[in-house]
Amino acid sequence: MESLTRIFYALGRALFQAVPAALGIVLVVFLFLQLVPGDVVDVMASQSGSATAENMAWLRAEYGLDKPVLLQFYSYLSHLAHFNLGYSPRYGTDVTTLILSRLPNTLLLMLLAQCVALVVGISFGVIMAVWANKWPDRLLTLLNLLLYSLPGFWMGLVILLLFSVQLDWLPSGGSQTVGANLTGWHAIVDTLRHAVLPVLSLSSYFIAIYARLTRSAMLEIASQDFVRTAHAKGLHPRTVALRHILRCALMPVTTVAGMYFGNLLGGAAVIETVFNWPGLGSLAMEAIVARDFNVVLGVLLLSAFLVVIVNIVVDVLQSWLDPRIEGKK
Repeated sequence: MESLTRIFYALGRALFQAVPAALGIVLVVFLFLQLVPGDVVDVMASQSGSATAENMAWLRAEYGLDKPVLLQFYSYLSHLAHFNLGYSPRYGTDVTTLILSRLPNTLLLMLLAQCVALVVGISFGVIMAVWANKWPDRLLTLLNLLLYSLPGFWMGLVILLLFSVQLDWLPSGGSQTVGANLTGWHAIVDTLRHAVLPVLSLSSYFIAIYARLTRSAMLEIASQDFVRTAHAKGLHPRTVALRHILRCALMPVTTVAGMYFGNLLGGAAVIETVFNWPGLGSLAMEAIVARDFNVVLGVLLLSAFLVVIVNIVVDVLQSWLDPRIEGKK
């Protein structure tokens, strides 16, 4: 019961802080997008090659693009109050349906990348801390420096050339094999095979971040009094490292993981473009090129709330790792 109360308290506090911030972001981005030359009607006309000035004027009136900017923003907020993200002229459907069709692919990519980054990064950090200043520590430090320095899209291109072009082990792009018409377990396996390279590319930078943070936190905690007491009681060094030191070291790791979730979402846009992965990132890139600003705002708004939800999860996880936190709030 107490844990449920803590979850609802964290949810209410986060939503109370997030709603005004999200509306402010939407306002700034909406006004900024109005400064971009051209609109979706111009793009549609250039693609058709046969649009007349009368047809373009009719389309602008149909989509409300001929109204003043403030009226357009008021109309957008009115639709938003009814949980309607508007209509996409580029795709010919409502934005909510369009985003929900791409959201599962992005969530799959991000959750897999975050899990890989946390598991591998924390494991590297534990090894580096246990064998500090020895050859495993030096070797993994060099590897982390390499992962930290290389951009995700460059890493994606390298592993794409290696594992797809040269070795032909994994698919080069997309989320499913075209024309295979797979169902059930075979479809799941096929999707996961397509996700391997994007996940490795997206998680490489964050592996280095979590590894370095875990190492520094464990080395700092290892010098504290309760660790020396645990050793004096005769506990096995592995038990002390994993049950006492690592649990405390996970506090800053979970905090940074929540903070970097927005970076992970931004990096997904580039990785999805490199691997032709049909997610929100590639959708936003296509919408920006097509000047379909309703889609851009919808993706931005959903991304903001995804970050809020992740930070709520981080707050609850930290309260579980250290119950004293709740008493300090």
